[in-house]
Amino acid sequence: MRALTWQGKRDVRVENVPDPRIEEPTDAVIRITSTGLCGSDLHLYEVLTPFMTPGDILGHEPMGIVEEVGAAVPDLQVGDRVVVPFQIACGNCWMCLTGLPTQCETTQVSAEGMGAALFGYTRLYGAVPGAQAEYLRVPQAQYGPIKVPEGPSDDRFVYLSDVLPTAWQAVAYAGVPQGGSVAVLGLGPIGDMACRIAQVRGAGRVFGVDLVPERLNRARERGVETFDLRSFDDEKELVAAIRDQTDGRGPDAVIDAVGTEAHGSAAARMVQNASALLPRKLSGPMAERFSVDRLAALHTAIELVRRGGTISISGVYGGMADPMPMLTLFDKQIQMRMGQANVRRWSDEIIPYLTDEDPLGVDDFATHRVPLDEAPRAYDMFQKKQDGAVKVLIKP
Repeated sequence: MRALTWQGKRDVRVENVPDPRIEEPTDAVIRITSTGLCGSDLHLYEVLTPFMTPGDILGHEPMGIVEEVGAAVPDLQVGDRVVVPFQIACGNCWMCLTGLPTQCETTQVSAEGMGAALFGYTRLYGAVPGAQAEYLRVPQAQYGPIKVPEGPSDDRFVYLSDVLPTAWQAVAYAGVPQGGSVAVLGLGPIGDMACRIAQVRGAGRVFGVDLVPERLNRARERGVETFDLRSFDDEKELVAAIRDQTDGRGPDAVIDAVGTEAHGSAAARMVQNASALLPRKLSGPMAERFSVDRLAALHTAIELVRRGGTISISGVYGGMADPMPMLTLFDKQIQMRMGQANVRRWSDEIIPYLTDEDPLGVDDFATHRVPLDEAPRAYDMFQKKQDGAVKVLIKP
């Protein structure tokens, strides 16, 4: 089959690789009909290269048609149309039953000290072949795949694999009171969708912060009060501008939908880039032990949120420690929640919003749709924020 493979920093290629097959009774194989290019894929493209191996198949937002089913997968049949969560979980362990499939005790990558295995996402998460390919082997298929009805296009459901539950969890963790206010830092796919979900869940005011004109315009058209980073000389001016809209206190909650891709943090970026250039035997341990994250967005969130408010982190961070303003966090009595989205925890709550009325605007959420052979160009475009790219769907 054809699949998108990682070959090095900013070097991804479509190659011929072996077809996936049933390896365990709990496996299924699906034919991919649509798969997303995620902002966290860009971390593999540049920041997390020490944890990648040439030939790794990328992608973790799969939707497709079931082609084969293992003997221990009773609820799937060949021909079913399914969305597959980006994490691989069993559904039966204590963590899964507690609503934390990202911490699944069956698939935890314990050798790396990490949680549940993920599709297409570094050796830290099991180096499981990903979904930007023609076919995908799905482990733990007795639990993961979500069957969706025939009729509506893939664009109605593909975001259940990652975007929708990640944004939904970000808003849920933010704990925005009814009629309250929330600021979303970063208006890429997750930040954009988090704004929409906050609105339908009853937030009174939603503020969106970014520096890409197309992303700001897109959010503004849906009623988000937008702030262009380029209009401010520094973080303090931005914080003051949003506080002016919230009686001087700051918003009730802030969602960091940026993560380690944040602008600023030049020293951290230098360390990340340096580790990526080292031989793999050295770069991985260096990144794990000494790498610092680019925490510009998180520091802004800490400064911006009102006293007693909540910060919800959905943006991916991949390094170790950077100086954190613990005195400020303690003094302001800030609550923080974060983590990979627990897809099956939220999917039943989300599906009713995928109705004919389309309140979340999923039908036209994608800005670009490309065939698999054009995926390398799509990565480059998305990483450089060119051509108004917010969400790219790949159609194998």
